[in-house]
Amino acid sequence: MVTYEDIILESTHDMDVLMKPKKSKFRKVALLGRQRVEGIEETLLALKDYLLNYPIEVVLEPDTAELIPDANVPIYPKDLLCKNCDLIIVVGGDGSMLNAAHIAVEYNLPVLGINRGRLGFLTDIRPDELQKVDEVLSGQYLEEERFLLEAKIIHPDGEILETIALNDVVLLPGNIAHMIEFEVHINNQMICYQRADGIIVATPTGSTAYALSGGGPILHPQLDAIVLVPMFPHTLSSRPIVVKGDSEIKIILAPSNEACPRVSCDGQDRIPLAPGGQITIKKMGRALRLIHPLDYNYFQTLREKLGWEG
Repeated sequence: MVTYEDIILESTHDMDVLMKPKKSKFRKVALLGRQRVEGIEETLLALKDYLLNYPIEVVLEPDTAELIPDANVPIYPKDLLCKNCDLIIVVGGDGSMLNAAHIAVEYNLPVLGINRGRLGFLTDIRPDELQKVDEVLSGQYLEEERFLLEAKIIHPDGEILETIALNDVVLLPGNIAHMIEFEVHINNQMICYQRADGIIVATPTGSTAYALSGGGPILHPQLDAIVLVPMFPHTLSSRPIVVKGDSEIKIILAPSNEACPRVSCDGQDRIPLAPGGQITIKKMGRALRLIHPLDYNYFQTLREKLGWEG
């Protein structure tokens, strides 16, 4: 079990470093974490104390505050959190980062990840590498934009629900495992009629997530492209397809479907969609500002996370 003291001691070679005056490019930093992540409390507490060595105001949202109840820092609800910070630091795994992305993108806030998950494609810094946070706070970091998807779920009765996804929009079977029949259109041109367990529509960021387990290709995160991956299609000739990032994708459920499938964005709420309904997917106008330490290397991340080291 990694303790608070372990994190602090392993993050600096000299404890006196923590006592020196600090300067920071950022003035208000929000910490986000999720329950059920091993070691989350120790890392959040160590990170909070680490940041307070700077002239920085540290703020928490209510769920994160429950993990460290004695933090003694301001707490804001999510709708006010982004108005009261200029950087979000996420402690957890990629799921935690996805949750933060949905909050940050609306306010154009940069996001930095401390990895406490399993893979951590989006969370770069280990808990024992808090000295890398020094570099970020002083302005020494890499920043890239990751685009998101907008999904418009249109029910047969005309009701419309809009949501966003950093990783993927997925059509899934409902409560009963049943093959789904649907059409796929791209820019108002029909591509195919599918009978499958569903389909994954993923960004380059999401190409290393669910789409990868479904047999999809890995897309470099700076590609302006979207990948469509059928899930267990009925025909062997059905294969993933990569299209331009500015494409509009439309998935139309056949009225003949007996079961009611679900639509999931970034693995969150599963929204029921009745036969005859449709999903329209396109690139979102705003992008996520993702921060990396200076030694970030995407291909090294692939080697480490996917076991390509040999």
